[in-house]
Amino acid sequence: MSPRAASVVAVIVSLLLGTAIATAGSDGGEETGGLPTFTWLVIIAFGINLVVYIPSFLRQTEQYFDLTGSVTYLTVTVIAITTTADLDTRTLLLGAAIVLWAGRLGTFLFRRVTRDGGDGRFDTLKLDSLVFLRVWMLQGLWVTITAGAALAAMTSGTKKDLGIVGVVGLALWVVGFAIEVIADRQKSAFRADEANDGRFITTGLWAWSRHPNYFGEITLWLGIAIVATPALADWQIATLISPLFVFVLLTRISGVPLLERRGLKRWGDDPEYQAYLATTPVLMLRPPSR
Repeated sequence: MSPRAASVVAVIVSLLLGTAIATAGSDGGEETGGLPTFTWLVIIAFGINLVVYIPSFLRQTEQYFDLTGSVTYLTVTVIAITTTADLDTRTLLLGAAIVLWAGRLGTFLFRRVTRDGGDGRFDTLKLDSLVFLRVWMLQGLWVTITAGAALAAMTSGTKKDLGIVGVVGLALWVVGFAIEVIADRQKSAFRADEANDGRFITTGLWAWSRHPNYFGEITLWLGIAIVATPALADWQIATLISPLFVFVLLTRISGVPLLERRGLKRWGDDPEYQAYLATTPVLMLRPPSR
């Protein structure tokens, strides 16, 4: 199958999956303007990415891709909060958790791509309109599925005390968010030091895990799903696929595999790198054994 044909299939599948999540997450939930609020949020998530895709392709730039992802999270979350009939602690905590995460990550990624002058992942993708459209529609799906459990809980109309389940979920989110922030800052500081030019990081959290930032992100979304669970019922429960989706995405598709291949290509013949691979887990945090 050609890249263009594969892209058409990917766009169609993204829209179908988005429709399925919209249907499940809307089950029994609140409505806005005659449609389930959750359905509106999914439409907006895909719509924002489609709108930004057009000038991005015309200008042949990926500069606003990651920023658009964060803006999408922020937009649908704020809409969910402002359209909810009866704000409760769970809704406010879920909203605050997503806003804080998306705002921090979006700013971090935008600064990085601006500093680096581009993102090598898009060098060939942005040359073809259909191939480039695919990645924007996948980003709309990414937001829909990842934030699905939280958004469904916020718009479900079900109000329950936060309880011990909510406290445990919030604690997991705090731990995951802290790990992701610390790992990103450690790597940024490492790269900023000219003495480390051409080297790979093995200090700080990176001595405990080869991808501590991804471990943090998986953990925080698991926490969000746990906080959301008591407010979900019937088909809304399907949105709890969120943390599993994040895990599969980061460990099997776009995160770890891509960086591991890049690392092997760059340092695969370096004995120190081979030792790092042998003694440091891919994801789970473990005290360094050397």
